[in-house]
Amino acid sequence: MKRRDFLKQSTLASSLFFVPNFVKAFEQVSKGNFQHKKLVIIQLSGGNDGLNTIIPYSNDVYYKSRPKLSIPKNKVLKITDDLGFHQNLAPLQNLYDQGYLSIINNVGYPNPNRSHFRSTDIWHTASSANETITSGWVGRYIEKYGKHPYNGIELDDSLSLIMKGEHMNGIATKNAKLLYNNTRTPFFSKVLKHQTDEHLSEHNLGYLYKTMIEANSSAKYIYETSKTYKSDLEYPKNPFSGQLKTTAEFINSNVDSKVFYVSMGGFDTHANQANKQNRLLKTYSESIEVFVNDLKKNGTFKDTLILTFSEFGRRVQQNAAGGTDHGAANNLFLIGENLNKKGFYNDAPNLLNLDDNGDLIHTVDFRSVYATILDKWLQVDDATILNKSFSKLHFI
Repeated sequence: MKRRDFLKQSTLASSLFFVPNFVKAFEQVSKGNFQHKKLVIIQLSGGNDGLNTIIPYSNDVYYKSRPKLSIPKNKVLKITDDLGFHQNLAPLQNLYDQGYLSIINNVGYPNPNRSHFRSTDIWHTASSANETITSGWVGRYIEKYGKHPYNGIELDDSLSLIMKGEHMNGIATKNAKLLYNNTRTPFFSKVLKHQTDEHLSEHNLGYLYKTMIEANSSAKYIYETSKTYKSDLEYPKNPFSGQLKTTAEFINSNVDSKVFYVSMGGFDTHANQANKQNRLLKTYSESIEVFVNDLKKNGTFKDTLILTFSEFGRRVQQNAAGGTDHGAANNLFLIGENLNKKGFYNDAPNLLNLDDNGDLIHTVDFRSVYATILDKWLQVDDATILNKSFSKLHFI
């Protein structure tokens, strides 16, 4: 197995982050191209039902397609004459009312794949449906413009494809202190003592020792920097909210990380969707509201953009089990103070013009969203990161 493939696939590399270069090499990198802007990416894993999230309450086709699953008009938090929020998204409506939310409808890609794994890979790598890429778009960004693994942090115990570059990966951790303590164990220290042994070389274990050196250095940096700020706001008691709280602590303590990735699962609602989605959307919106307030309190919200997506939407027609099956295009949320286009960015889904499977047809390519963020927010060459040029949108 090639060294790079080993690093990407090994449990050690995925759990920590790792870069096969000595620490001194990173200390010499200029930070001139790395701005203060932060990007927080949230994935609603499993395929959130966008039609019951942002509800086309004036559309008869919606109610006819979902006689038991549709949201009654009297429960919709009406925003426009056609669209409204799910009743458990009141905190998100508050952000909307303050001008902090932009909703893009019908986001997807050509020839959509309805496999969770494959569609997630497509979103994570910014690939086309018919190509396979082994690095994530955020991984490529931090590799080219960050030069430190901790420039991208995933709030989890293992690293997703989105955070993996060609030669360098981001960091996966939910707890900076625990990560730091893991690198301070006697076993870890003992292994590092042998890094200069003559039998080690680039052709056997030398590169692994180098990654462990960088792991040790990065863990120490994150822990010592992030412990300078601990949030005193009361977040909801759930794992997703806990990840956002840690993200806020990283941002507010000025950890030199530019992109944070958080995932919330449970959205694969083939059966008994109503109760599941009600609970999940409540968790999402309440947690986001406290997270934004935490950033605003510390003056960091103005430099933070929050992107929420799901790997696909759900079918327009409800199924026989009180749920919905895998679909295609979906809505996407952008939250921040610097939005050009507040509210609804584009038209509501067209429920009379569906594909052969009965799914929404995309009108916005998700890679145009990425290209816009890279170009206008992170201020880097988007085509270099995405391997292709995509049209820019106007939400920033």
